[in-house]
Amino acid sequence: MKNIQNYNATKYLKRQKYKKVEHEIYEHRQKNEIFYVTSLSFVQEPGYQEGKCASEISQYPLEDLLDKFYCHISDYYEELNVPNSEKCYLEFAASEMDDIKNLRSIIGKHVYNKKYEEAGNVYVKLVIE
Repeated sequence: MKNIQNYNATKYLKRQKYKKVEHEIYEHRQKNEIFYVTSLSFVQEPGYQEGKCASEISQYPLEDLLDKFYCHISDYYEELNVPNSEKCYLEFAASEMDDIKNLRSIIGKHVYNKKYEEAGNVYVKLVIE
């Protein structure tokens, strides 16, 4: 994943559903639960075994990011993630605002999975640089 940027979703302007709590972080109430959300755009890198277009967002390194920052995907933005676009858009959510703040630390960075071998076993490490 490269060219990671903030995405200003127009749905956040609907104040009845979203309340801005910090820069580009919104509180979203859903069935008596509170989630903190933010949206990001990025470009996948097929050279790192990632998808070739926005309609095919690959599982990795995305899943590793979700695990690392205790988040989940709350919106896929189907209208934006179309086959002829290389830029992907996702909304991330977490029950703790600090987790979303920490996730936003990847903006402007390069994120990928790197394989390495140790004692005859192959492992995959999430790299954020």
